[in-house]
Amino acid sequence: MSRWEPDARGRLAQAALELYLESGFEQTTVAQIAARAGLAERTFFRHFADKREVLFSGSAALEELLVSAVAGAPDSASPISAVAAALEASGAGFDRIRDRARVRQGVIAANAELRERELIKLASLAAAMAAALRERGVPDPAASLAAEAGIAVFRIAFERWIADADGHDLAHFVRESFVGLRVVVAGT
Repeated sequence: MSRWEPDARGRLAQAALELYLESGFEQTTVAQIAARAGLAERTFFRHFADKREVLFSGSAALEELLVSAVAGAPDSASPISAVAAALEASGAGFDRIRDRARVRQGVIAANAELRERELIKLASLAAAMAAALRERGVPDPAASLAAEAGIAVFRIAFERWIADADGHDLAHFVRESFVGLRVVVAGT
């Protein structure tokens, strides 16, 4: 086994995605993932709580980025503008992993349990952004509405981004989706 090679976490994540594509999420075991990565099974559990977390392990970092960006928005920014700026800022991190994001989303789409987990993670992001807005003095329901609308926009933008063959960055689709939301809300 190559257990002393660097980037065990990255190797495990890559091995998991490969196996999820080849065999399906349900049929893939942690032992298979570890073996594919050339690592011991217990090394897997040092990096991930379970095989689902391979797909969701970046959620905490994304939440931190979004909360920080909402908190750092100019005082004059409206709640929805602060959320839009935060989501747009998150795009750069995703653009570096577009191929992985496409594979990840395909695995999630093929499994009801993973789709549910994805929705829970998105709800957690919305709650964190709403809390950040309340910290800025935005009362409810405005804070919750802005955060939930932002997550809806993010979901649409993300779906369009992973399907895009022209190479637009995620921020492009976030901006376009917020324009679309404004049109829908304005009723034009």
